[in-house]
Amino acid sequence: MSFIQRNPSVLIFLSILAMFTLGVTLMSEAFGSAIISTSFVKTLGKTLCLALIAIAMDLVWGYCGILSLGHFAFFGLGGYMIGMWLMYARTQEIVITSLADAPLPPTANEISDAITNQIFGVVGSDQLPAIWMFADTLWIQLALVVLVPGLLALIFGWLAFRSRVTGVYLSILTQAMTLALALYLFQNDSGLRGNNGLSGLQNIPNVTAPQPVVSIWFFWASAAALGLGYLVSAWLVSGKFGSILRGIRDNEARVRFLGYSVEHYKLVVFTLTACIAGIAGALYYPQAGIINPAEIAPIASIYLAVWVAIGGRGRLYGAVIGAIFVSLVSSWFTGGQAPDVNLGFYTVKWVDWWLIVLGLSFVLVTLFAPKGIGGLVDIATNRLRKEDKV
Repeated sequence: MSFIQRNPSVLIFLSILAMFTLGVTLMSEAFGSAIISTSFVKTLGKTLCLALIAIAMDLVWGYCGILSLGHFAFFGLGGYMIGMWLMYARTQEIVITSLADAPLPPTANEISDAITNQIFGVVGSDQLPAIWMFADTLWIQLALVVLVPGLLALIFGWLAFRSRVTGVYLSILTQAMTLALALYLFQNDSGLRGNNGLSGLQNIPNVTAPQPVVSIWFFWASAAALGLGYLVSAWLVSGKFGSILRGIRDNEARVRFLGYSVEHYKLVVFTLTACIAGIAGALYYPQAGIINPAEIAPIASIYLAVWVAIGGRGRLYGAVIGAIFVSLVSSWFTGGQAPDVNLGFYTVKWVDWWLIVLGLSFVLVTLFAPKGIGGLVDIATNRLRKEDKV
């Protein structure tokens, strides 16, 4: 029996994703119909990226039992790595254009100094930080999108897992890692412009295509990454590797007694999911247009855990459903589109109350529907199978 036959949900998911991608493409401004605005296409593209990091979170938490409250740090690092190239190359393009009419052709040093002043003048620096040494080389920065989050996860995971830190203590450690990284990035001398972050990321250097077309390109890339991420993750959890992960989640001591190196499996899944998160971040922030250290704050990783819990952890499609549902509903409530509710004595403004609603939803799902929204899919599927047998 083939992998697809054993996992029909994969084919269903990929088919729905393909039809959704095609539908959005045909209704976008880039293809003339303009039923969907460019800004909403970007929102949908960002939502697909959030679904991808939700899959990563489900692998490490839903399947392996590691409640990581630091995966948005890896997400943000991926965004910073590609953002460095986007900002540097775009600034270089602007500088060269502005110096084209100079009486004398600018030297390479003059161009480099002008780029540095444009990027780092806002933090009072005239030196290009060492971490930007490869910012003008796209393929290196693309490699760093995976390598930097992966290396951080590898080092952190090796130190934590070899010490056999588990449960809430491990969650606190991952949160502390995220907070430390965010606080470091807030400093102007971090080399990443401190609180200003990286901006103008929506502009692809040396590309003259209008924003509607660029937004569709990023939407396609996000959809492809989500589809590939889902396929690879489903393949991993459907075999022996997935069985061992579930065994570690349910009874770590027994798996260790059977002779498996629990620490190695934890380290592999933790590092792998960090790389996936980095890729998701690298696709997300060019669509957002800006990234700053606030994006890496621990609260973002807590939101990620809430998405997976609401969608149904231990189910890849549940993580996707949870991320998409909460992301779109959040955009609706916080974007001012949800009408205020006048109770006479008090007016409920959803912009102020959305986080409370989200928190209550998490509590209610945990208490009364531990399988999340994905559990409803399981119920429907089981009923259809019973009807087919009858």
